[in-house]
Amino acid sequence: MTRADMQPVLVTGATGRVGREVVAQLLAAGVPVRALTRRPAEARLPPTVEVVEGDLGVPESLDTALQGVGPVFLLWTAPPTTAPAVIERLASHVPRVVLLSSPHRTPHPFFQQPNRMAVFHAELERLIAATGIASTIIRPGMFASNTRMWWASQIRDGDVVRWPYGAAETAPIDERDIAAVAARALYEDGHAGGDYVLTGSESLSQAEQVSAIGAAIGRRIRFHELSPEEFRQEMAGRWPGPADHADAFR
Repeated sequence: MTRADMQPVLVTGATGRVGREVVAQLLAAGVPVRALTRRPAEARLPPTVEVVEGDLGVPESLDTALQGVGPVFLLWTAPPTTAPAVIERLASHVPRVVLLSSPHRTPHPFFQQPNRMAVFHAELERLIAATGIASTIIRPGMFASNTRMWWASQIRDGDVVRWPYGAAETAPIDERDIAAVAARALYEDGHAGGDYVLTGSESLSQAEQVSAIGAAIGRRIRFHELSPEEFRQEMAGRWPGPADHADAFR
């Protein structure tokens, strides 16, 4: 059987940063793709993608999308309350789940900080394991593109990034690299039971990342260290959830 003869892979979160890349890489590998989205008319996905309406927050809305589908790429995009019902539906319809999780089991201090999303990822993993369905867990570390959300406005407005924990090191990874692993786990045999921690190729402090961005755009960008409390005060009202983020950099 060729990849083109496979049952379609269902991609959740298909219009997001990682999901779009997973779709693109599956298509490049000749794999049929079915994309789940709340708003099909706004999906802007390639014409060869079968776009279906559904919402992880409304489990019964998934029934049509799950008919005749193969493996599922699960990127959670809904409140956690519906997770048990969604996982139960997946287990009764599909052969395998590839879950985008987080590296909450790794000893790196960054990923051992209190984090509600990591707690939820652990619960998703527990729910999947309890069903007995075959699964692959993908655990990317820091997304390289997060820096656009964090620092782009400050860099546009000046030559200083004001942020906490400048010495904290991570190895940022590009969404395309995450998607490459996910795609292969979806269409290749041998990945059931896999548990993959993904990082970029180089460990950099946050201050070094700011310097690298400056070098790439031909400007000298300075990192100004904020205390966690200063960070909370600066970001209050401007960015959702700043306190959690500041705590994560301890």
